[in-house]
Amino acid sequence: MSSALWYFSRATGIVSLVFSTAVVVLGFLNSGRFATRRWPRFALADLHRNLALASLVFLGAHIIFAVVDGYVDLSWIAVVVPFVSGYEPFWIGIGAVAVDLLLAIVVTSLLRTHLPPRLWRAVHWLAYLCWPVALAHSIGLVASDSARPLLIALDIACLIAVLAAASVRFGSTSPDTEARRLSPLRR
Repeated sequence: MSSALWYFSRATGIVSLVFSTAVVVLGFLNSGRFATRRWPRFALADLHRNLALASLVFLGAHIIFAVVDGYVDLSWIAVVVPFVSGYEPFWIGIGAVAVDLLLAIVVTSLLRTHLPPRLWRAVHWLAYLCWPVALAHSIGLVASDSARPLLIALDIACLIAVLAAASVRFGSTSPDTEARRLSPLRR
């Protein structure tokens, strides 16, 4: 059974990374006011939110399977307190940092209606820090995986997707955004 838990832990971690990559990509596109006739902004926001929830479910499963498996020394404390794990303390610690950042994002998102919008937005920007930290966790632990080439390719694909979305978000402006920026009423 322990072998199955190890595979479930790896698989759910991989799915969580892919989903969180999609969440970050959609976050960049949504914050850039990206929309088409087929993908209006509300649909993009709904997909972003639903994938974020799915990513959390898979992350929760990843953590549960990793701790319950018992093959390596990983405690519940090591999930949230960085660098205290008996197994790969640095890479598990990086994962704990990502979990802590994600917890801050989730808690403030749940309390969004009770928080000033600027505070919520500031904390929500932690997602752009959380994702590369989670990617580093993945890259650091790939060395111990027999499927290393495939997982390295997946990590690279995730990185390329986020960089492409960031370049779309920050590298170009829509005609509407450009018109507002140049409007004499804004000066």
